[in-house]
Amino acid sequence: MSAEPDGRRIGYRYAEQHQPPDPVRASDVAVTTFEHVFEVDSRLMERWVLQQQFPNWDSLRIMNSRHDHLAWMHRHFADRVVTGSELLAEVEREDRP
Repeated sequence: MSAEPDGRRIGYRYAEQHQPPDPVRASDVAVTTFEHVFEVDSRLMERWVLQQQFPNWDSLRIMNSRHDHLAWMHRHFADRVVTGSELLAEVEREDRP
């Protein structure tokens, strides 16, 4: 443990940093832990994907930077951006006889 200049100890609270809030079910396949953070229920992925534990601050950092990352990906790799509603409409058109 280190100390502040005034002598107070600075401690690292492992559980506080690594244990996210209890998940709240958002749908059959999604949960939310932090406000506006929706995740696939990890129990649905355990069979195929080894689950990693992230510190709370890192989960929030990733969530807060997702729009910047997506914008970067679009600038560098996308010829055009397609919305989900456009994809659904295309699938519906293909399903019609």
